[in-house]
Amino acid sequence: MRNLKIKIQYNGANYCGWQKQPDSLGIQGTIEKAIYEITNEEVKITGSGRTDAGVHALGQVANFKLNSKIPADRIPNALNAKLPKDIAVIECEEVKDSFHARYSAKGKRYRYLIYNSPYRNPIYKDTSYHVKYDLDFNKMCEEAKSLIGTHDFKGFMSSGSSVVDTVRTIYDVEITREENLITIEVEGNGFLYNMVRIIVGTLVDIGRGRIEDNLAEIINSKSRSKTGHTAPAHGLFLKKVDY
Repeated sequence: MRNLKIKIQYNGANYCGWQKQPDSLGIQGTIEKAIYEITNEEVKITGSGRTDAGVHALGQVANFKLNSKIPADRIPNALNAKLPKDIAVIECEEVKDSFHARYSAKGKRYRYLIYNSPYRNPIYKDTSYHVKYDLDFNKMCEEAKSLIGTHDFKGFMSSGSSVVDTVRTIYDVEITREENLITIEVEGNGFLYNMVRIIVGTLVDIGRGRIEDNLAEIINSKSRSKTGHTAPAHGLFLKKVDY
């Protein structure tokens, strides 16, 4: 069997998340259905990780095993003809049998969009977090520098996770602003459950003046009670996966 690697983009607004659910519409199951329609083969695709309900992707990666001889470069167009308009396969290549979309990953980069204005913008309603309060952008940028490096991010993990090792390495944090749109990008070797959304919520609370402790102190506390709120899912994008 061939091992095929695909790159996927999707707007997650209408889905329960990446993972296939028996009674809900997931990205994984939707793509598996499209593969069956073009190949008549039932496959299970493996993603680089799960994205929650409402989360989007610019560069989700998945792999699956297939007997069909359809050339890899023809598979994106074939799948996109069957997929709904809010999901697109943009790359496909045949890879070594040992490649695993999740376990072969070396790191990920996430993007989060904040629409910072007193009034909501309907264009960004499904793809950004509307924050109507004034934010100290410079302070947010300065405090975010403390995220870079290897730290125990236990305080930035939502309850319900079974992960024991909460040490992660953040390689880069980039925050930019263009008019009312603030973009936060975070790249690291791995992320805890809701870690990026809690980072964003903490930076927003710092920017609003609701949190007075500096971010380095908050990280060192390892306490969820010291970090900020969990930013909503619909502002989050999985931008890329590194292998």
